[in-house]
Amino acid sequence: MASGAEKHRASPGIVVAGAGSVGCFVGGMLARGVHNVTLLLRPYMSEEISRQGLTLSDFGELDEELSPDMFSLATDPVCLAEADIILVTVKSGATSEIAKQIARHASKSAIIVSLQNGVQNAGILREALPGRDVRAGIVVFNVIGMGGGHFHRGTSGDILIEKGPGHLARTLSVGGLQFHERKRMPQLQWGKLLINLTNGLNALSGLPIKKQIGDMRWRRLMADQMSEALKVLDAAGIETANPVPGPLAMRHVPVVLRLPTAVFRVVARAMLSIDPNARSSMWFDLEKGRDTEIGELQGQIVKMAHEHGIPVPINERVAELVRQYQAVGTGSPKLSLKEVRGL
Repeated sequence: MASGAEKHRASPGIVVAGAGSVGCFVGGMLARGVHNVTLLLRPYMSEEISRQGLTLSDFGELDEELSPDMFSLATDPVCLAEADIILVTVKSGATSEIAKQIARHASKSAIIVSLQNGVQNAGILREALPGRDVRAGIVVFNVIGMGGGHFHRGTSGDILIEKGPGHLARTLSVGGLQFHERKRMPQLQWGKLLINLTNGLNALSGLPIKKQIGDMRWRRLMADQMSEALKVLDAAGIETANPVPGPLAMRHVPVVLRLPTAVFRVVARAMLSIDPNARSSMWFDLEKGRDTEIGELQGQIVKMAHEHGIPVPINERVAELVRQYQAVGTGSPKLSLKEVRGL
C-alpha cells in the first residue's frame, strides 16, 4: 500500500473499497475533511492519482485539488485490515468478490456500508459477512469521472445510511458532504431505484440530464417508465420512500414529471440542483465501453414484472437497448425519443 501523509490516528481508518467515480469523490471529500482515508482501487487508477492527485468539483462552487499525500492509495485488499469503516462502492456485479476480500482481511469490528446502486447489495454483503455490522446506503447525488483524477458532482444531495449503533453519520459528515442515518432504508432504496430508472434513458439519449428533464416529451417517457415500475412494486407489496428531501411521495413523481415545463421547473428547483453538463453514470459506462448496472435497475423491474404477470414494455425496451449498445461498445447511441419508444 502506498503511504500517504502521516494520519491522525485518533480518527477512524476509512477504506473506500472500489474507488471509481463515486468512491474517489466521496473518499476525496472525506480526506479533504481531514479523515484518515485509503482508496482501494485498480492499478491504473492508483498510478494516475498518485501522479496527479484528486480534483473535486461540483455544480456549485467546489473546485479543489487534493495532493496525493492527503490520502493513501492501495491496490491490495490487505489494506482492509486497517479499516474501522469500509465504504463499498464497487459495481453490483463485484459485490460478492469484495465481500470475500472483506471477510479475508478486515476486522470483524469494522462497520461496512454499501454505497451502491440497486436494492440487493447490502443483503449480499450481510449473507457473506454474518455477525458483522453491515449497513445499506444511498448516494443521492451523481458523480462523473472527467479524466486525469478529476471527479465532478453533477447534482445536489447527501448520503443516507442505515441507522445503527453509534453516531456514524455524525462521524463521517464533513464540509460539503453530509451523511444522515435513516430507519426506513429498504423503502428509500426502492425509491432511489425508481429515480435511477432515468439513467438508462439518459445513457441512450446522450443528452445532459438538465436538458433531457427540461423536455416535456422525455419527462413523459420517464413518467411512463416509472408508472410501470410502481405497478410492479405495488403488486409485490413493496413500499417506497423518496430519498430526495421534501414531502413528495414516489407515487406522485410521475404526476410531477407530466406537469407543463414552466410549472415543473418551479417544483424541481425546490428539490434538486443539476449541473448543466451532468449526465448519468450509465451514460459514462456506455461511453467507456464498460458493463452497466442495467440488470440492477430496469432488469430488476422486468424480472419482478414477469413474476407477477404485469406488462412493462418501456422498461423491457430500455433494458434491451442498453444491453445491445453495451455489447457493441461504441458509446452512447444518442437515440431520439421515438427510437427509444420504438415508434
